[in-house]
Amino acid sequence: MTTRNYNFSAGPATLPLCVLEKAQSEILSLPGVGASVLEISHRSPAFIEIAQAAEANLRELLSIPDSYSVIFLQGGSRLQFSMVPMNLLGEHANSADYILTGSWGKNAAKEAAKEGDICVAWDGGDTNYNRLPADSDLDLNPNAGYVHFTSNETIQGVQFANEPNVGAVPLVCDASSDILHRPLDISKYGLIYACAQKNAGPAGLTVVVMRKDLLDCSSDELPGYLNYKTHADNDSMWNTPPTFAIYMLKLITDWLKDDIGGLQKMHDLNKQKAALLYEVLDANPDFYQGHAQPEFRSLMNVTFRLPDDELTAKFLAAAKEQRLTDLKGHRSVGGIRASIYNAMPMSGVEALRDFMIDFVGRH
Repeated sequence: MTTRNYNFSAGPATLPLCVLEKAQSEILSLPGVGASVLEISHRSPAFIEIAQAAEANLRELLSIPDSYSVIFLQGGSRLQFSMVPMNLLGEHANSADYILTGSWGKNAAKEAAKEGDICVAWDGGDTNYNRLPADSDLDLNPNAGYVHFTSNETIQGVQFANEPNVGAVPLVCDASSDILHRPLDISKYGLIYACAQKNAGPAGLTVVVMRKDLLDCSSDELPGYLNYKTHADNDSMWNTPPTFAIYMLKLITDWLKDDIGGLQKMHDLNKQKAALLYEVLDANPDFYQGHAQPEFRSLMNVTFRLPDDELTAKFLAAAKEQRLTDLKGHRSVGGIRASIYNAMPMSGVEALRDFMIDFVGRH
């Protein structure tokens, strides 16, 4: 096997090595099947068993009650930006509230505005999205169809540690970049969606967890694929689902259950990993300037700048020589972004921590 880098990409992101090895061992032929998971029918007993196991794992890890549907879709969060308002606005509600805490929240609101009336309940743009609102900051409509927020903004590196309190209005969450990183109280949500390529597998799969009573908001006039009820009624098999990505989700949720020991232990590990890097930022505030205000820092994406672009370029080049890759920050924020999702091992974070300490000592 070729030597693997420590991959700090924001997504598609690093995957657990044991999961990759398991997939490698089964790629030619699933045990007892005689064919690859890439080849078998999505309606075959072997694949239906995989899909059902993936859903059961999700329900166990997130404590999802029977009153919620779990749907496997494609199209990523970009499609969900449109599907959410298509299904939840209309005759049931006239408007929706959006909490804008970064680039992805802004993108979601922009797409939703094409489908109905969107009200901005809070916008952190005045400080370049380096903080999150308190509940008292939110300008909410108690008659809104839903309130949308992004639990973790990958570009700005801010993350909600707890859900915003929106009262009785259904809470909709884009959890694409931090799903499965901690336990959730699902009862607080009307709908959660997450593309898989950060914490839940390779690109191609989107998971939707939706309160079943909200399925009735979906209009029969919607195109079939854009209707949540269509997918829920057909057990995510209305069209051919992303079979390999669902198989990988099953392996990753097995890993979270059996190797990690559940989401509370995963959360504890994530806090430990992030603390290693934030301690370096706090010890060197004139050299490493964190983007997020400390109380709103993400456990998934550590974002910071160096004193100038020349040092940033040197940092990236020297890190790559140490096999620490994909650390360049998004163009809208600049600097450095270290994405340390669930699958980033502690050894990778320690290697980056040590490199950062050495780099500031030399420059």
